[in-house]
Amino acid sequence: MVALLGLAVLLNYIDRGAIGVAAPLMKSDLHLSATQFGIAVSAFFLIYGPAQPLVGWLADRVSVYHLYAAGVAVWAASTLFTGFVGGLAGLVVLRMVLGLGESCAFSGSSKMIARHVPPGRRGLANAVLATGIALGPAVGTLAGGAILGGWGWRTIFIVFGACTLLWLGPWFWAVRALPQRHDAEAISPPMPYRQLLAQKALWLLGLSNAAANYCMFFVVVWLPLYLTASRGFSIATMSVFATATFGVQALSSLCAGQVSDHLIKRGADQGTVLRRFAVGGQIGMTIGVLGVAFAASPTAVLVWLLLTGTAMGIGPTMVLGLGQVYAGPRLAGSWIGWQTGIASISGMIGPIVTGMIVDATGSYVGAFVFAAGVSAVGALLFQFALPPVRQIEGA
Repeated sequence: MVALLGLAVLLNYIDRGAIGVAAPLMKSDLHLSATQFGIAVSAFFLIYGPAQPLVGWLADRVSVYHLYAAGVAVWAASTLFTGFVGGLAGLVVLRMVLGLGESCAFSGSSKMIARHVPPGRRGLANAVLATGIALGPAVGTLAGGAILGGWGWRTIFIVFGACTLLWLGPWFWAVRALPQRHDAEAISPPMPYRQLLAQKALWLLGLSNAAANYCMFFVVVWLPLYLTASRGFSIATMSVFATATFGVQALSSLCAGQVSDHLIKRGADQGTVLRRFAVGGQIGMTIGVLGVAFAASPTAVLVWLLLTGTAMGIGPTMVLGLGQVYAGPRLAGSWIGWQTGIASISGMIGPIVTGMIVDATGSYVGAFVFAAGVSAVGALLFQFALPPVRQIEGA
């Protein structure tokens, strides 16, 4: 099951990031300015963010397995139909539908991991999801770059959407093989929403997650356009650099998950381990993104991108783990739904802010510096703002 969840997250990020891969040709074909392109990217988060708490609430109350499948079907269809859009309006609508479908990904996955995976193995399970976050852009950039050069940007969306639909077959087979649950977690009612929303840890972790996501979303969405438009790289070179970045991110995710599990099994405090890894990831992203902005050569760009990718691999593994610790199995769906919903603020405003900075300055340097600053704020929040990391009372 965890492997299929990881594959779903990989497809999630392939489909979500397809717009960035297609951007070098799509932007000119649809006559979009940088600000308009940013609006199209942000449209995804206008639905994705607000839908997260609702989907998380449903995940704690209905069959999370079927809810997850419905979300995958919706986002696959929206990806496929993006290949037929004719302008900004249609693109915005389909990006919003994509956000609705993909809103099931992390609340649903976290609910199932908290339910089926013991604490000493959740680091690796979350690392599998984080690897999907990394490999999605890597595979999407590599495959999308090849498709873009040979068949155009529309084919990217059609192929990616069709591939995601194929995931549903193995999922329904795997769900039928899962044992039925009759324990307290399955039959007792979750915490009332008013009590959940009164948790200080929920809001602070959501804001910390938002700061962490800003830099990661910035790299995923804008890196292909930056490398081609600002650095003058060919599509082939862009694909190699971006794929290397996300490939290192995937390896880093797996290593971070393995090491955190090892430390916890040896008796280290789970919350302390997760918090320190999260802080380290934020610091690494801050340094890496600044390095890319001011790199003097293609080789230097690659070196700084590899550091950025390594740091990006640590964050998602630990952020999901922190939420699962606070929430416990019964509240994991609702908690992660709210946490990722709050975190989506950065996705709503980030692409528009980046587009406005690029249009106003004619350069990406200011956008990179701003992203690094937000990442640094994330490090401070993880280190100093979060309350003690332990399961909340009543969860």
